[in-house]
Amino acid sequence: MLGLKLLTDPRWANMAESNLEEILSDHAWCEQKAATNAITLITQNSEHQDLVDELTAIAIEEMQHFQMVIEIIKKRGYTLSRERKDDYVGRLVKFSKKDGSRNMAFIDRLLFAAMIEARSCERFRVLSLNIKDQELAKFYHELMVSEAGHYTTFLNFARKYSTDVDVDKRWREWLDFEGELIQSFGTKEAIHG
Repeated sequence: MLGLKLLTDPRWANMAESNLEEILSDHAWCEQKAATNAITLITQNSEHQDLVDELTAIAIEEMQHFQMVIEIIKKRGYTLSRERKDDYVGRLVKFSKKDGSRNMAFIDRLLFAAMIEARSCERFRVLSLNIKDQELAKFYHELMVSEAGHYTTFLNFARKYSTDVDVDKRWREWLDFEGELIQSFGTKEAIHG
């Protein structure tokens, strides 16, 4: 369904599980950034009421996920580490088109969000199926379902609001780029790392 070109090696989940404090901190900050991205899309495109409504709900849900991860961190006696640069997301940002029309930038921002949600969904699936910690396996399964819904929402808005972008063609370009990019990741305890 997601169309990703390269799936995560299940052994990544074992690496992630070997340092749960690190993966949970990284995950918390991913949720915060996802909420911020939804708010930015609302701020820049407030003329689309359905987008405002849907992305407000997503921003709230992402912050609820942030809070849920923080609660897990506290419950386990861990400490939330400082937010750090996400090289994967940084490379996706560079791939985004910003020099075309306003509509092109808008559509690419939606596709950027869809791509991150797709990869997060896939990574959460890998965690849910491969970690021994049953509490976290269940938690990541529930988040996987949520991320799949967010992915679909962003992709559907791109198709709905495109005026000068062939969304399916551009989405294939995103998938191809991400398929190459992700080959350099999956070696550390980070959701996109």
